[in-house]
Amino acid sequence: MSNCCTPEPYKPPEPGADTTRLRTIALIGPPNSGKSTLFNRLTGLRQKVANYPGVTVEQRMGAMAGIGRSDLTLIDLPGIYSLDPFSEDARVSVEVLEGRMPGTPKPDAILLVLDSLHLTRQLMLAAPVLALGLPTMVLLNMSDLMEMRGGEIDPLRLAQEIGAPVARISAAKGSGMEAIQLFLNRHRGEDANRAAITVLPVVGNAVSAHKWAAQVSARTGYRAPLSAEASRKVDAVLLHRFWGPLFFLVVVFSVFEVVFSIGQPLSDGLGDVLARAGTWATNFLPNDWLRSLVLDGAWKGVTSVLVFLPQILLLFLFIGILEDSGYLARAALIADRVMRTIGLNGKAFIPLLSAYACAVPAIMATRTIENKRDRLATILVTPFMTCSARLPVYMLFIAAFIPPIAFVHGLVGLQTLVMLGLYLLGFLAALATARLLKSSILKSSQTPFILELPQYRMPTLRSIGLRLWDRGSVFLRQAGSVILVVTLGLWVLANFPRHHGMAPELTESIIGRLGHWMEPAIAPLGFNWKIGIGLLSSVLAREVMVGTMGTLYGADPQTQSLSLQTALHHDLHLGGAIALMVFFAFAMQCTSTMAVVRRETNSWRWPVIQFLYMLVLAWGAAFVANWAVGMIWM
Repeated sequence: MSNCCTPEPYKPPEPGADTTRLRTIALIGPPNSGKSTLFNRLTGLRQKVANYPGVTVEQRMGAMAGIGRSDLTLIDLPGIYSLDPFSEDARVSVEVLEGRMPGTPKPDAILLVLDSLHLTRQLMLAAPVLALGLPTMVLLNMSDLMEMRGGEIDPLRLAQEIGAPVARISAAKGSGMEAIQLFLNRHRGEDANRAAITVLPVVGNAVSAHKWAAQVSARTGYRAPLSAEASRKVDAVLLHRFWGPLFFLVVVFSVFEVVFSIGQPLSDGLGDVLARAGTWATNFLPNDWLRSLVLDGAWKGVTSVLVFLPQILLLFLFIGILEDSGYLARAALIADRVMRTIGLNGKAFIPLLSAYACAVPAIMATRTIENKRDRLATILVTPFMTCSARLPVYMLFIAAFIPPIAFVHGLVGLQTLVMLGLYLLGFLAALATARLLKSSILKSSQTPFILELPQYRMPTLRSIGLRLWDRGSVFLRQAGSVILVVTLGLWVLANFPRHHGMAPELTESIIGRLGHWMEPAIAPLGFNWKIGIGLLSSVLAREVMVGTMGTLYGADPQTQSLSLQTALHHDLHLGGAIALMVFFAFAMQCTSTMAVVRRETNSWRWPVIQFLYMLVLAWGAAFVANWAVGMIWM
């Protein structure tokens, strides 16, 4: 496979020629074209992330150390379909490319990444980029997959057609990188405007970029991969108005059933190992005070959260498989039909879906939504989606209070149904709130939904492994930092003020007094003062709730020797447990989310309104849940 083709044969630089003219390179391409993978490979992960001044779009820059050009800076621009500045991402890209972004140098050259599996549509971005007049190289990514599936492209003819160098690459495998080096090393000042001179007469005619791309594809003999026909047949089922949503529900249910049936035994086993390790380690500590601090304060609090790592990794394993296989993009189209009934479109589905991992990057992902009112509505409802931080709370209380009853010959578990119900509860709350906003203060006209459907592909072990490593690392860092600090602080508050050198009764400690002070506000929900302290600490991060419970029950002599699940039965009845899970389904309970909402909306007004609205809704729903369960079990 020839990797690099140019409009004219390559000529080595003449002796003494200036080959250091380039300083800054812009990397641009449509979403899902593999641009981020290429950026990571070219920079060797030596990069810095910040925000462009005055806007909320992320700026990623790095030296091109991955190909031995540390003297060059690579700027990763947002993934966009066109240079029409309707969205904030597109506007930022245009300002950077035109040198109008404060604090960011104008690029000396452009690397344009296109997905060769969908070249005809992807070429629509090439016309306006080439028309900017900057030296540009077109990189046909995933060319190995295209050829494997029977696709065909003549890079030389394409290069001659558009007047710019063209290279076939695979960012995932690292093939074709030498072509990028060749382009950068050979650049001389007289090459600067060659692409613009060649392509501007074509684009300057009254020919739209939809039509220009199709004409170029036809003239260069581009043939789409044969598997596109197979994809259409599969899509006829998966995107069907009836079978599509039904298949989606089956997939979701199956994922949670596996998370429970396989993840719960793994968590139990991990919990036993961690408990034994903690007991063994404390034998080497010199006195009871230090032993209590380490075991009851730090270890029990942190490990009560760590035991849920297997379930979280299993959940993200399936999400990664579904995303990398190309199925989740189809789920966005299915969701678009629902989104339009509440005034949003399918573009809101992508941030809402990513919120199942974490609301913070999900809210940042709303930047691709062009309509400002649609974007604000999506930001305000995103925290209702059940993020991974809620999962430890749900798993703890479901395992403690919901019996492992199975239905349909063991295929359907009651615990799985309860978990699905909680996820559905948050999703319905998001839809209802969005409907309320879009029919009142954030009313706006409908906007079209355009989504590139990727071809179905087999997820790679490397991609899935990196995803799990990333999510596991985030979870462990959270447990090792925020949760550790909170649980140690709680142990101190639970052991002071001391009387004659002795720790007070838990109810007489500082934390006990604070809990009893706030207990009247939560007693109608079936919660006691310990649950209240857990709710208060979980405002920092939701999963801190579990660590707080581990510390408080570990510090209480009445429950010190019990497992956390058993200890919860000491103070909670079924109605209170159900109410607590419902409360977490609705409440904000995340300082990081509030901070990013403030940054994205440039105001404290919206995060404050959001926090209070979700808190009132959570309290009311928990009250109803506690009352309803009490009526049923009377």
